[in-house]
Amino acid sequence: MSSLPSPQPHPSFTLTAIEARVLATLMEKARTVPDSYPLSLNTLMLGCNQKSSREPLMNVTEAEIATALDTLMPLNLVRETSGSRVARYEHNFQRGVGVPEQSAVLLGLLMLRGPQTAGELRLNAERWYRFADISSVEGFLEEMQDRSVEKGGPLVVKLPRASGAREQRWAHLLCGAVDTADQTPSVQAGSSTERLARLEAEVARLRETVDLLCKELGISSTNPT
Repeated sequence: MSSLPSPQPHPSFTLTAIEARVLATLMEKARTVPDSYPLSLNTLMLGCNQKSSREPLMNVTEAEIATALDTLMPLNLVRETSGSRVARYEHNFQRGVGVPEQSAVLLGLLMLRGPQTAGELRLNAERWYRFADISSVEGFLEEMQDRSVEKGGPLVVKLPRASGAREQRWAHLLCGAVDTADQTPSVQAGSSTERLARLEAEVARLRETVDLLCKELGISSTNPT
């Protein structure tokens, strides 16, 4: 009697913007706040709607997130965990899509922050995964861009160079084709700008972690103005 074949990655799917935000938020929190992971529906909503490290900003409801989860779970991208009186959710992105950890990290960042250059991706990935250099980031991006049809087709696309930009940006294709006609970089990639962005991102991440922990503990947090 022959053994059953192992589960294969889902060959093709197109996510909505909310589904992509929900999935990428789970991917982010698994790495940045592991003590609060898996996430409850309420905590997941807070992560989806946070004001830092998000492009575009969203204001989704618990009902919209629940609908997104109902779509993502049959695709084997999200799982509901057991053993808790409150339903909690975790991602299954790497196995569901069939990509290595590094590629999953890059796709998660692109879903959360929109199109980015390889340099921006390496910088933003520091709390998720430490890439050795930009060439390593580019290698995984190019591999995903050249992904065969048999495996589901390309997962990212390299956008045309925007006017005045020094580097081309990358975008994910998990929500379908990208309109390259209206793609303008939001930040110029100068060294001083990158240092400022790094500091601002770190402050936002620390504030986010405190807010999430306080929410889980049922206490209020003071958000300085």
